[in-house]
Amino acid sequence: MATHKLLLLAGDGIGPEVMAEVQRLIDWLNAKGLAHFETEQGLVGGSAYDAHKVSISEADMAKAKAADAVIFGAVGGPKWDGVPYDVRPEAGLLRLRKELGLFANLRPAVCYPALAEASSLKREAIEGLDIVIVRELTGGVYFGEPKTITDLGNGQKRAVDTQVYDTYEIERIARVAFDLARKRRNKVTSMEKRNVMKTGVLWNEVVTQVHAREYKDVQLEHQLADSGGMNLVKWPKQFDVIVTDNLFGDMLSDIAAMLTGSLGMLPSASLGEVDA
Repeated sequence: MATHKLLLLAGDGIGPEVMAEVQRLIDWLNAKGLAHFETEQGLVGGSAYDAHKVSISEADMAKAKAADAVIFGAVGGPKWDGVPYDVRPEAGLLRLRKELGLFANLRPAVCYPALAEASSLKREAIEGLDIVIVRELTGGVYFGEPKTITDLGNGQKRAVDTQVYDTYEIERIARVAFDLARKRRNKVTSMEKRNVMKTGVLWNEVVTQVHAREYKDVQLEHQLADSGGMNLVKWPKQFDVIVTDNLFGDMLSDIAAMLTGSLGMLPSASLGEVDA
């Protein structure tokens, strides 16, 4: 049986409590001979800042790169609101995504019968809900440069964030969404803001081209991201797989989480290339 190396990064808040249960499950699988996992522990987020004054240490980044998978808890909290921007808890998560090449985030939203009443929506709107949001994770405004705050004088400042996408980044996330849809209900909804953003124009164009070349058997529709967010709340069961960029995916996946009653009920996986 192959041995798989796992790095457990519990992080902050609820993370350590959740990770303790993960370790119990790993130990059970090993004891039953159902798998063979070797685990290491590391620090990320606020816990890493408290120990090393960074959001993740070089040693723990090296562990992450050597592992077959990283199991991640949570980062951040009011305790670290005042730390420098470059070492804020969330910076550790962003670094893991970028340096490990984790370009695709899969966030399923499933409404289990026992939790149907936990949602703020009517039972008939969410009962039986089963959707997946595929979020591009290493491009867009979170990583685009320049990213600056400039003092203009006279008490004025200017902040700049840059939204950037290349064709290949959109192509590969589109393929993830289409491949996933083929295993589900065969429908993809692509969301962007092509009416006001050039990256949205390119996103729409590239997703359409990938569909026409490689996935004609999958149903494709396009929605503007703001309208899509409205429809996600209005009648979420119309969707199967939603594919979108980093910023909109961040927002839409949190909306989807609350459809089921709690963000804590929704796991997610961040994936890179198979042979990376």
